[in-house]
Amino acid sequence: MFDVVIFFFLLGVFARLVGSDLRLPEALYETLSIYLLLAIGLKGGIELAQQPMGAVLPQVIGVAAIGFVVPLLLYPVLRALRFNGPDSASIGAHFGSVSVVTFAVVTAALVRHEIAYEAHAPLWVAVLEAPGLIAGVLLARMFDQQSGARSGQWGKLLHDVVFGKSVLLLLGGLIIGAVAGPVGTEPIKAVFIDPFKGVLALFLLELGLVAGGRLAQVRRYGWQVVVVGVVFPLGLSVLGAALGLLLGLSTGGVAIMATLVASASYIAAPTAMRIAVPAANAGLSITIALGIVFPFNVVLGIPIYIKMAQWLTGG
Repeated sequence: MFDVVIFFFLLGVFARLVGSDLRLPEALYETLSIYLLLAIGLKGGIELAQQPMGAVLPQVIGVAAIGFVVPLLLYPVLRALRFNGPDSASIGAHFGSVSVVTFAVVTAALVRHEIAYEAHAPLWVAVLEAPGLIAGVLLARMFDQQSGARSGQWGKLLHDVVFGKSVLLLLGGLIIGAVAGPVGTEPIKAVFIDPFKGVLALFLLELGLVAGGRLAQVRRYGWQVVVVGVVFPLGLSVLGAALGLLLGLSTGGVAIMATLVASASYIAAPTAMRIAVPAANAGLSITIALGIVFPFNVVLGIPIYIKMAQWLTGG
């Protein structure tokens, strides 16, 4: 049985496919995204305050490394699938980065199934956001003449990656939660902790509307995008699960790591790649990330990753 929040996503997809006039106000969508990023960061920071730094540091290093490596691994495969250099770098960067909402869905699923996981897992999300984008930019620079990547925009790119909305809110929430701790954040628990799943359901409704609108473009880009959007997450989830086992994570932690590595960014990555690789087809990357990878992960992928983690850990 699916987690209840998945049905909100499917409702949004259905509404778009049947031509409904259902829409969420743009201001509400922006508010919900800010709320989710802050809430995820806060929850991770609260738990981080209770963790010894020596135990967390290897996880931070491992997550950053895998985020950087993923685009490098995918690039030759994408080129073999006949994507050009700029598009291969851009798509790889989307996979190297992370989908925060996919993380929220997998943690909700773990809670529903009563599977324990490392409560500081939002730290992994914050760390995983940037390395893949940096790797994607480096790959694009190898094809500077063909891609039209702009040499003088490294400073702007770094600023947008580090101080962009998603990273800033996640890290800000983590720091606030870590400094304030469980006692200090108790007065805001009723706002940021308790209503989290209801807000996630509304956000997934909007993403269902957006993803439903992207499905029509899949045929335009050809069979390769379906292969990338379905096969890549499955393969990357194994890589993520292996990292989780190497780091000694719990069953839930392995499932989360598999999900994070299998996800593709559709917030930070499109912005960064638009700056770094203007010759890349932005519509192609976002169609793969939001039109195929995200629906596949939230509907089918996450249950598979959880089962895989249980099998690998005996949990």
